[in-house]
Amino acid sequence: MKRFSLSEEPIDVARERGALDHAAAGAYASFEGWVRNHNDGRIVHGLDYQAYAALASNEGEAILAEAVARFDVREARCIHRVGRLVVGDLAVWVAVSADHRAAAFDACRWIIDEVKARVPIWKNENYADGESGWLHPGGAASPPAG
Repeated sequence: MKRFSLSEEPIDVARERGALDHAAAGAYASFEGWVRNHNDGRIVHGLDYQAYAALASNEGEAILAEAVARFDVREARCIHRVGRLVVGDLAVWVAVSADHRAAAFDACRWIIDEVKARVPIWKNENYADGESGWLHPGGAASPPAG
């Protein structure tokens, strides 16, 4: 079963949430990251996400497996969008089910932090002044060539 995925299509949270149902779970926590209209004092009109798909999928799966073991959660999922997004679009969704709320909250935060740090996904922000710029939280300035 895949826990991490990249998607060119909008994320259907209601459909995806069902994968986290478990009779022993007493808690569910989620995080939604949306495209905002600004960054570093600049107006953003939209962005493009690119990923090194094979490596992103493998690293994403590793992060989710680590989270399930580390935080003793019942299940965890993460979907990250790729392609062109506009302000207000859901760019990333993380969700966790666990027996107790502390584990669900802790795992959810840890997953999004690790995904942003370790998964090779870049975003090209499109600014109101017509310029654009590639960003990656892990430090790589631009996507891989090819």
